[in-house]
Amino acid sequence: MTTSDQTIRPTSIDIPQADLDDLQERLERTRWPDELPGEGDYGVRQSYIKGLADHWQTTFDWRAFEARINEYPQFTTEIDGQNVHFLHVRSPEPDALPLIVTHGWPGSIVEFLDIIGPLSDPRAHGGNPSRAFHLVIPSIPGYGFSGPTREAGWSNYRIARAWVELMRRLGYERYGAVGNDAGSLISPEVGRLDPEHVVGVHVTQIFSFPSGDPAEFAGMTEEEQRELGTLQWFVENKMSFNTLMAQQPQTIAYAITDSPVGLLAWQGQLLGEDLDPDFAVANVAIYWLTRTAGSAARLYFENAHVTERPTQPTTVPMALAGFGGDFSGIRRFAERDHSNIVRWTMYDRGGHFAAHKASAELIGDIREFFASLD
Repeated sequence: MTTSDQTIRPTSIDIPQADLDDLQERLERTRWPDELPGEGDYGVRQSYIKGLADHWQTTFDWRAFEARINEYPQFTTEIDGQNVHFLHVRSPEPDALPLIVTHGWPGSIVEFLDIIGPLSDPRAHGGNPSRAFHLVIPSIPGYGFSGPTREAGWSNYRIARAWVELMRRLGYERYGAVGNDAGSLISPEVGRLDPEHVVGVHVTQIFSFPSGDPAEFAGMTEEEQRELGTLQWFVENKMSFNTLMAQQPQTIAYAITDSPVGLLAWQGQLLGEDLDPDFAVANVAIYWLTRTAGSAARLYFENAHVTERPTQPTTVPMALAGFGGDFSGIRRFAERDHSNIVRWTMYDRGGHFAAHKASAELIGDIREFFASLD
């Protein structure tokens, strides 16, 4: 890994007004597709996307949102030839444990804004000050303010190596890794690479799947059967985005880089109609305004074409917090791939963006897990 320039530079977000004006013009000139009547599911419903597009055009305030992000200290640094942008929120508590917190697609650092205060400064939020964390929240290379990537090869494994370097560069000798979506794949790899310094890994999904041996399904619990059903439904109804981006990310990049409504629909299929529109639009807006939807999609291609991947189980203590409405994991397969799962907790709400929709539950789970490792 090239680490010749290890400078960490303060930064803030300031999108040019011309880009915001261009966005408004494009939204006004949207060419809407026709839609068949009835209940057939051909993809995301036009009424849903029109509602989000209208919110984006008439209600969403990028400058206010930008100011919210700029309340937190932000930095950039170059790791392995790639720009990495990250929030770095240090706790006022001197004994706080550092955490590196990783998002996924179609999320962004926006996922975690609601949990920054309670995790970093529990004293100010009615919590136990002994359960405080320093937070490092990077944008994945190729995503948002860390994008675009400039060369091939930025898989989950390379990202995990970059995160290890980032935490070393920040001077953290002992830290935890937390993740959602792609972050739930990257964070265990951080633990695998740096077990001398990573005290634990906390994720909201464990993507360990059946090998095809019928014996693996014998005696499945009710919870495991439910999770398997959720997975099967997703594969049969929502997996097309994964297939396309794993095979031809450049092809979809033209549409989602040129049309804000195209990007809104492409990401809206996974954001879900139960999200509040400000949160949904804020995530999409980051991709649009940084022109990184195409480079973000390349992560799926890189992961699909990795030629060398570790096969030994991870040994760092690991916790799953699963949230209702999302695929969380099937424990028997998870324990096959991760030999030290010490906590497995399921919640009945929260969906795929639990840090936003079930903040209290996720915060509590993170606190309890890392407290158990003291």
